[in-house]
Amino acid sequence: MKRIAAVTLGAALCLGAFPASVSADSADEMILFTWEGMFPQEVLDGFEEEYGIEIIYSNFDSDETMLEKLSMAQGGDYDLIIADDYILEEVVAQGLAQELDMDIITNFDNINPSYQGQVYDPEDAYTVPYGAGIPLIVYDPEQVDIEITGYSDLWDESLEDCIAITANYRVICGITQLSMGRSMNEEDPEVIAETGERLLELAPNIRLIQDDNTQDALLNGEASVAFLYTSQVTQVLAENPDLQVVYPEEGLGFGIMAGFVPSQAPNGEAAMKFINYILEPEVSAQCTNYIGYYCTNQAANDLVDENLVAPEGVTGEFVRTVSAEAEAAYSEAWTAFKAACD
Repeated sequence: MKRIAAVTLGAALCLGAFPASVSADSADEMILFTWEGMFPQEVLDGFEEEYGIEIIYSNFDSDETMLEKLSMAQGGDYDLIIADDYILEEVVAQGLAQELDMDIITNFDNINPSYQGQVYDPEDAYTVPYGAGIPLIVYDPEQVDIEITGYSDLWDESLEDCIAITANYRVICGITQLSMGRSMNEEDPEVIAETGERLLELAPNIRLIQDDNTQDALLNGEASVAFLYTSQVTQVLAENPDLQVVYPEEGLGFGIMAGFVPSQAPNGEAAMKFINYILEPEVSAQCTNYIGYYCTNQAANDLVDENLVAPEGVTGEFVRTVSAEAEAAYSEAWTAFKAACD
């Protein structure tokens, strides 16, 4: 999910310049490592005022960049990292995260059980959900001649040159596989080749491939259908509530952003305190309303924008790490698809 991943949920949904490595000078500092724009300033200021701990905010531009830097630091340099679910499997597997101190994180029970016990951390020992994303289809019913109920409808001939999509290749390949009745995380190169062929059939309908502000194409009339990250869905509905949102019948591409404390964090105790602080309902609501992703803190549900509380029972498959062979096959399919769209 791009930060929301879209979700993949931006997934994961804003980019930041990658700085040189930083380090905290004392126990009165905490290094937060995540994407740009993940917290409202008043939340950061509030923590600093309450705990007397200065937050040093450092940005990365991708989950892969984060993992590379953290691996090079052997689990050190940073106190708290917030990243996407699929990369957390690697973080935990490589021993780069430390166990959470539940004596400090007393607000953990505020987390909605729907977002606990994920495959990357089944015992909730290392990670704390921060936001959830479900990329969805949104369309203008006045400009579209068919009723869209799922991913398969995106291939309808009436939608030629009408669709704007995000640029996360694993998510787009994933929803294509869902439309084929398969998993988002197929490993068989032959199946992925079939995915590529089906994507080529979609190419005539694609108007725009873009990660940032994809919703603008729907608002300005350039596209009549869009596949958007969660925060983009929130933005587009705020400007035009008459647009139709689709929870695809084939299943959802679901993503969670979560925080963890690196194994050799210089000030892990401060990070645990910050985690507990942002799990307070009022603070959590401030964060959720700011980032525009689904609220993972059930104690804050009544305090956030109603559009940021996912419908009951919403679950789905999220993008996971695949083998190098499968990754190469996905990349090849995506490259051919983009060339066909151009």
